[in-house]
Amino acid sequence: MDAALRAAGRPAGSATLVAVSKFHPAAAVEAAVALGQRCFGENRVQEAAAKFPPLRDRVPDLRLHLIGALQTNKAEDAVRLFDTIEVLDRARLSDAIARAADRVGRLPALLVQVNIGDEPQKAGIATAEADRFLRTQKERFGDALRGVMCIPPADGDPIPFFRRMAALASAHGLPDLSMGMSDDFERAIGEGATHVRVGTALFGARPDTASPSDTGTGTDAGTDAGTDIGTGAGLDHPGAVAGA
Repeated sequence: MDAALRAAGRPAGSATLVAVSKFHPAAAVEAAVALGQRCFGENRVQEAAAKFPPLRDRVPDLRLHLIGALQTNKAEDAVRLFDTIEVLDRARLSDAIARAADRVGRLPALLVQVNIGDEPQKAGIATAEADRFLRTQKERFGDALRGVMCIPPADGDPIPFFRRMAALASAHGLPDLSMGMSDDFERAIGEGATHVRVGTALFGARPDTASPSDTGTGTDAGTDAGTDIGTGAGLDHPGAVAGA
């Protein structure tokens, strides 16, 4: 990462490594923590809830990002556990997060996930709806809405997609830009990424242990992104943002 930042003419420390520990055991996370890593990304609320609270008791500056699709019935658990939710992509989820934040009394930092390649198999707000959705979420969440996240198409050059994301974040005055993974994080840094999500390059190949009940693949996840933009009733939690 340091080399990529230097090559881009960016200062050291201007991009955060989100170590993607999904499906890896707690021992792997503890080994990374021992080496100084503090920011981690998890796909599943249930897995993160089992893995991270005991570690956080010993490492209070640890930060946790949710990077997998979130079902509305898990919104309250996610609001309690995560410092940043990177997968806000539809009004129903926005409503659920707002209600959960009111109940819990804390609001994580939020990133809107954009389906930057408009791929039908991927979660994220459609590009045609992204500007309007970002405006409504900024009105609702204020400074807690920190930025945007994307996973570009696997085939082809990711740079045009990274540039579109950077332009989108800039147009809405959002400081956080989460893009780039193990295979392309250097190029993402070159295009302005503030967070890169790296798993395989750090932890090695992960076992395929995903559970359909906790990966956002149910009927609620991603089914209403293009048609249900809504503004909701509003929410104001000044100072409640705890991003990484």
